[in-house]
Amino acid sequence: MKLRRLWSLFAACGVAAYAHAAGPVLVIHGGAGVLRRDMPPAREKAIRAALTQALEAGYAELKAGKPSVDAVTASLTVLEDDPLFNAGRGSVFTHDGTLEMDAAIMDGYTLRAGSVAAVSDVKNPILLARAVMEHTPHVMLVGAGAEAFAQAQGIARAKPEYFRTEERWQQLQRALKEDAADHPHADDDAVRHFGTVGAVALDVHGHLAAGTSTGGMNDKMPGRVGDSPIIGAGTYANAGCAVSGTGWGEFYMRTVAAHAICTRVTQLRMPIARAAAEVINQDIPAMGGSGGAIALDDQGHIAIPFNTHGMFRGWIDGAGKPHVAIYGDEDDGTGELLPAPAPDDAASGP
Repeated sequence: MKLRRLWSLFAACGVAAYAHAAGPVLVIHGGAGVLRRDMPPAREKAIRAALTQALEAGYAELKAGKPSVDAVTASLTVLEDDPLFNAGRGSVFTHDGTLEMDAAIMDGYTLRAGSVAAVSDVKNPILLARAVMEHTPHVMLVGAGAEAFAQAQGIARAKPEYFRTEERWQQLQRALKEDAADHPHADDDAVRHFGTVGAVALDVHGHLAAGTSTGGMNDKMPGRVGDSPIIGAGTYANAGCAVSGTGWGEFYMRTVAAHAICTRVTQLRMPIARAAAEVINQDIPAMGGSGGAIALDDQGHIAIPFNTHGMFRGWIDGAGKPHVAIYGDEDDGTGELLPAPAPDDAASGP
């Protein structure tokens, strides 16, 4: 079977590849770096339900004939509203106990893009990023300027207590104690370096879009901006490829990861599974980074590479069939198994 032959080529690279007929296709992620041992059954159930809800919201847009940017926006808004994910309401804290959220969206058909960084009171940063794309001549707005633009656009704001969850606050307290003791954050690497939400979509017109939103790294320096809002690093789309990344952002910026994948696809005519595997599972780890990505081409081929124990992910294929997965050894619904993860007692991140 062609799919099995394709799988055999890339299994060693740690990437899942799926082939579908072109048509509405949606892929989402909720962050890499998942440890099975840290996932109580109730939490796992809630995360799977949230991923499914995000898929349904985005796919409804696609089925209605709306553009891919609408699907990306709809899916990411659902994930930003859920405190289980490190974006919007569930964002992690900076070292100073403040919030600084980033987001970006890109329309592959027009190459228009919008992004925001270091915003603290915007309920849905992805909506603000889209407003930057559609209502300004700019690509990126940051900090107070971005928040003033949100006010002018009537985009919902929220008070600090809306974003403050006890789980995120305790994650920061543990990190601060380890900072004071000069101990590495061995058990908190996934929280510090990973945790982003993203979506890529292919609409009925064959147009692609990508979007990413994040609260950044737990205990990050105030003012730090990662790869998510950087067009070409954590988010990118063109006529033939769309990518959203999740991982240690500094390495995604240094490799220009999302653009690197799409360049391989559109210029070198490389299959998307191979292109994504080379960047995510070779180039980034070679520099000391880790994480994952979702990638989609204009023929509806999907790639979901990651080099961590697991990655929150979901997709609806060209046949309209939904899939949700968390761990690396889960059946993807096509009869193939994803690469087995490392044992949970191994290091989970850099």
